[in-house]
Amino acid sequence: MNKAELFRALHLGRAPGDPLVLPGPWDAASARVFAEAGFPALATPSAGVAACLGYEDGATPAEEMFAAVARIVRAVDVPVSADVEGGFGLAPGELVERLLQAGVVGCNLEDSDGGVLKDPREHAGFLAEVRAAAGGALFVNARVDTFLHGDGDPERAVERAASYVAAGADCVYPIRAPVDVLPLLRAGIQGPLNMLAGLDGEGPSPAALGELGATRVTFGPGLQRRAARALREIADTLVP
Repeated sequence: MNKAELFRALHLGRAPGDPLVLPGPWDAASARVFAEAGFPALATPSAGVAACLGYEDGATPAEEMFAAVARIVRAVDVPVSADVEGGFGLAPGELVERLLQAGVVGCNLEDSDGGVLKDPREHAGFLAEVRAAAGGALFVNARVDTFLHGDGDPERAVERAASYVAAGADCVYPIRAPVDVLPLLRAGIQGPLNMLAGLDGEGPSPAALGELGATRVTFGPGLQRRAARALREIADTLVP
């Protein structure tokens, strides 16, 4: 079984309360920490990588993002999925080629641009082209931004998710969805469901999200930001 097959298999047959937990490394050093801790796979956050490279979220040039992701992949033996925002304006075939060159086994693709939701039919068409170009070599996680940039209507989120799954997405990610709508999303969405978890007691634990229907749990840039705060606390003790 290759890494792409292993990554896909990790999403299947998850028991309630046992979601796939994917920490988000922002550089090679953090990736090694998570891999050595025993996590079976990793998922890079675009905002965390951007911070590491000195950019605001959404402002990282494609070349630098792919180079950073490739360094993370080279640093560990476990499968790595990459958040590539909206695809950097690349054509589906070129995007897939760049992802595979970087060595990743999956990607996040969001359905908004500049804080505005994309037309769901057009985005579904884009996802279908990515799927056709990638075949089984990439696990496509389609982000649904209804709760982040839309009106927060769960039914609309389910509609968008359904169209993306029909287009070939392997998983959907209704980012910032309130926990109380998770059972409704789970009932209306086929296949794996990604939920965002907080840290330090902010929101339900990964296990609790799994009990409510999450297949996998990610943290966005939360781990990078928590590490930055810890480093700041250390730095403050060093100031003369």
